[in-house]
This record gives sequence, C-alpha cells and structure tokens, in this order.
Amino acid sequence: MRWRLVVALLATCLLLGACADITPPPATATRDAATRAYHDTIEMRGRLSVQYQRNDQEEALHGSFTWSQTAQHTSIALLSPLGQTLAVIDVTPDRATLTQSDHTPRSAADADTLAADTLGWPLPVAGLRDWLQGFATDAQGRRWSAPTGDTPITLVTQDGWQISYVSWQIDSTSPTPRPRRIDLTRTTQQAGQVAIRIVLDDWQPS
Repeated sequence: MRWRLVVALLATCLLLGACADITPPPATATRDAATRAYHDTIEMRGRLSVQYQRNDQEEALHGSFTWSQTAQHTSIALLSPLGQTLAVIDVTPDRATLTQSDHTPRSAADADTLAADTLGWPLPVAGLRDWLQGFATDAQGRRWSAPTGDTPITLVTQDGWQISYVSWQIDSTSPTPRPRRIDLTRTTQQAGQVAIRIVLDDWQPS
C-alpha cells in the first residue's frame, strides 16, 4: 500500500508539473509599437547636449529646446542653460530660415545644411520630425517604428545617423509609450564625431 501511495504521489506531482509548463503566463501590459500614432501637429520641449569637434578641439553644448510642428511648418528654438534664445530655425516646404541674436537671418533650401553651416555642428531637423516620435527610415529606405522596452534600440538611417532609443515613458498625453531619451551619433567631415543627447520633458499633440 505504501508503495502504491508513493507512486500515486509521484504521478500527481508530474501531472501538476506538466500542467504548469503548458499554462500560459499571466497577462502583462504590452507595448506595441504598431499602435503608436504619428502626430502632424505637436508641441514638444526638452533638453539637449551636443559634443563635436571644431578646429581639432572638443566642444560641448548644453541647453534646452522647444519644438513646434504642423504638417507644413517646423519651428525649433535652441536655448541656453539660463533660458536665453540662441537660435530659432523655421522650416517650410520650400525654405529654411535660421535666426540668431544680433545676426542677420540666414536662409537656405535645406534645413540640415543651413543648421550645420551656421551652428558649426549638424542638427538633423528633417529627420527629427519623425525621430522625436519614435519613427524613422532605415538605411534601406524602409519605414520603421521603434519597439519600446528596457533595452535600447538602435537604427542607422540613410544619411548615416545612428539613433538609439534609450528610454520611454507613458503619461496622460500619450496612451502608448513615447520616447523619453534619444541618443544620436554620426561621424562628419565638418565636426568630427558628433553625439547629440535629447531628453523630452513635455509632449503636447493636437
């Protein structure tokens, strides 16, 4: 009898173990990048740090920025750590204008070229319209939506920028995770190895 009882207990344990193996895990909150919406009209505010080279010397810039966009217009203000406006970039489909304090505004057809020539370091204005919202076009020209999670996701774009989505956050303005910190790196002839860190503090889609 004791032998039969032991066998029965072992069989029960094996059966329970097998059931545990096939039981689906408890439901957890999923963060599906496919559900993230792109906003043509949005206001954002954040912090910016840039490392680059000028005349073979390491340079660094720290400050904040505001970003305002509609389908036909983008406006970026670069601010010093004390909140002073360093530069304002306005972009329309056919013209980009960069204005600095005590300087004559400069215009060009391409916003990225204008920013690099005027600031001394590249600011990828055109790409940031997508990148700040977690979208990009990869080196093969494919549309890409960054998956969220704890592990940084990195993508190389067609124009050589390496984008790393370091962290995400959820708040009342976005039902799905939105980028919190984005790191950009690129090697350039003009400014050497460029590293840009962006932290988004505020996000107001329309």
